[in-house]
Amino acid sequence: MAVSTPNLYPVVLTAEQRARLEDITRNGSAPAKKIRHAHVLLLSDTNRPAGRLTRDAIARHLNRHVNTVDRIRERFVTEGESPALDRKPRLTPPVPAKIDGRVEAHLVAICCGKAPEGRTRWTLQLLADELKRRGLVSQVCAETVRKTLKKPIAALAQAVLVHSGTRPGPLCRPDGRHPRPVHGQAHGGRAVDLHGRSEQTVAA
Repeated sequence: MAVSTPNLYPVVLTAEQRARLEDITRNGSAPAKKIRHAHVLLLSDTNRPAGRLTRDAIARHLNRHVNTVDRIRERFVTEGESPALDRKPRLTPPVPAKIDGRVEAHLVAICCGKAPEGRTRWTLQLLADELKRRGLVSQVCAETVRKTLKKPIAALAQAVLVHSGTRPGPLCRPDGRHPRPVHGQAHGGRAVDLHGRSEQTVAA
């Protein structure tokens, strides 16, 4: 664990910086995290009219950890005002989801269809393989398919599944039949459903 050095990065604000930070804390339109960071800098300022507070006093006053106070002050001194206030940008772009809304709709439609020849039902691995076979994804694992299918079915495929009547009831396919259950293949010849329960795999 790194040793804390409370006096290594003293904060000295100019009049313009103090005015900007005070405006951030008063206008209420900035993100809460940015407002907290502005408070840390204002209370740490060596030129504060009422005198700067210690890092422990700031941490207690703002209900933050002392290490958080130290990091904000260090970033201000070493990188500047803006990096100390705002969230640090990602160095790498976020990884896009393997299964987006379009692929989800296809996935549910596949679940509602007939299982492959020689099978009585879809397994998670079969569904993953089918998505790749159709060119909908380049790579996807059974666990990703399982997590996708745990989402509310109405949100996944409102265009694929419809209610069987005017009154609330179970969802069914447009042809009136109910969707087939989906099972995930596990070790030992057993299948795991979407809730992690095991049952015997039925193979034709």
